[in-house]
Amino acid sequence: MGTKGAETRCKLIRTTRSLIESRGYFGTGLKQIVEDSGAPRGSLYFHFPGGKDELISAALTDSGTEMAQLIRTIEAADSREFAHTMLRLLGDQLEASDWTIGCPVAAVALDTASTNDAVQQTCSATYRLWEDAIRERLTAFGHPEPERLATAALALIEGGLVLARAHRDRRPLDQLADTIDLLV
Repeated sequence: MGTKGAETRCKLIRTTRSLIESRGYFGTGLKQIVEDSGAPRGSLYFHFPGGKDELISAALTDSGTEMAQLIRTIEAADSREFAHTMLRLLGDQLEASDWTIGCPVAAVALDTASTNDAVQQTCSATYRLWEDAIRERLTAFGHPEPERLATAALALIEGGLVLARAHRDRRPLDQLADTIDLLV
């Protein structure tokens, strides 16, 4: 694939990520993706012959990899500082979007987990990637139960993001930071 083809593929993925973060699976249509990305319609099927599900999965994988990298590189002296920094960053992102952009995985998982095996598997793999990254950090900080806490922390973070978005208020994330202090 040439440079232009790679750029077009990236545009389609970035546009899809943005749309699913704010609209979920069913609110994101191929016509809107093509229109917002500026890519020719034929490019969509050239790069993603599996259509919408393949493109959504690629966008989730891209987003998941980026978030796992963030988790692995947050500078923190201990698990408490790590949790507070992560929640602050996520809250800042949500607030900066005027509460329109949340977690793309949560949005898609809620829409498709029971009806679309291919996309559900991508959501599951992405959540596992994040749990692994959190577990690695907790292990590095010397937490006695990184396996259990990684799952709990991810569930709390996802729930906190949903509540913050629903309330259009970062207080749920701030309260969550205090609650995570009790766990770590």
